[in-house]
Amino acid sequence: MLKSLTLAALLALPIAAQADVRDASVAMTVAPEVDLNRYLGTWYEIARFPNRFEAGCTNVTATYAMRDDGDISVVNSCTKDGATEAIEGKAWVVDSAKLKVTFVPWLGAIAAGDYWVLDVKSNYSMAVVGAPKGGFGWILARKPTLSKADTDRALGVFAANGYDTTQLEWVQH
Repeated sequence: MLKSLTLAALLALPIAAQADVRDASVAMTVAPEVDLNRYLGTWYEIARFPNRFEAGCTNVTATYAMRDDGDISVVNSCTKDGATEAIEGKAWVVDSAKLKVTFVPWLGAIAAGDYWVLDVKSNYSMAVVGAPKGGFGWILARKPTLSKADTDRALGVFAANGYDTTQLEWVQH
């Protein structure tokens, strides 16, 4: 299973081929500061903009943990066609709220994508993540559901950053 996800990650490398869901002429803003230690742990994917590597996925989670080398372990898992699939990657901090993530680490930074934390609640129960080129975006939460107020907040963050929120896919848990 991990091999099929690795292949999927390789096929997803041409980020430019990803459909744009964001008006790149809108300046993108990130959270003023992200406490990495509080951000670590498991997040449930509440919504995402369509992408090839998550097509058909339900019950999506992302788990972040510190690695011995100072980078961050990223394990994404989902249920697809009744089976659980997972892929492990790594991330590193570029700036407080800006990270690079790769699921093909042997290719180094060339295969890394931008992972910008646009917003995170003060209690770290919800986060909004995007990419400046506009191909990706996620609403994440510590629980598999999100209140209407938090959902509205996340949609507002995306809209303020030029995202077309009508293209969001809501994840089944």
